[in-house]
Amino acid sequence: MRLLPKNRLESFSDGVIAIIITIMVLELKTPQGNDLDALKPLLPVFLSYVMSFLYIAIYWNNHHHLIHATKRINGSIMWANTHLLFWLSLIPFITGWIGHSRGGPWPTALYGLVLLMAAMAYTILQNAIVAAQGKDSHLAAALGSDWKGKLSLASYLAAIIVAFRHQWLADTLYVFVALLWLIPDRRIERLPDI
Repeated sequence: MRLLPKNRLESFSDGVIAIIITIMVLELKTPQGNDLDALKPLLPVFLSYVMSFLYIAIYWNNHHHLIHATKRINGSIMWANTHLLFWLSLIPFITGWIGHSRGGPWPTALYGLVLLMAAMAYTILQNAIVAAQGKDSHLAAALGSDWKGKLSLASYLAAIIVAFRHQWLADTLYVFVALLWLIPDRRIERLPDI
């Protein structure tokens, strides 16, 4: 299997993530008024933006650490990375819908679906990198059983299901997963420099 330098993958990913954040911030509109009451109608849009920005920042941060721990890439890794970027690119769309609709079961559940698919894509990317570097690599040892990844997937799935009855619980699960990942993955940070 031919391994390639990783610098183009890093640059492309950084560019796509920057565009995703730019698209999300363009959804924030200027208040119509000059007092604090003018902000009230924009609060759901702003809160959905903050949550989604946090998720994008978490993915960018952990992606950076993951790729830094990768010696070289191959075609499988490139496709797995593109798959992740596809799901992340849907976050501005679903963020806009959930913010402008003031929530609701369908936007809340579909927000969870996009997050679930992004998490699955990240797991696929991790697995592709480990497969290319070997099961005995430092990265494979650092990732271990990946309990945070598995707990995240289960939480997203639960949130999607409960969104139709208890939207507040689905939202709480989304916040929980974000807080779980707020600190970069220390397992990968401890790896020796590549």
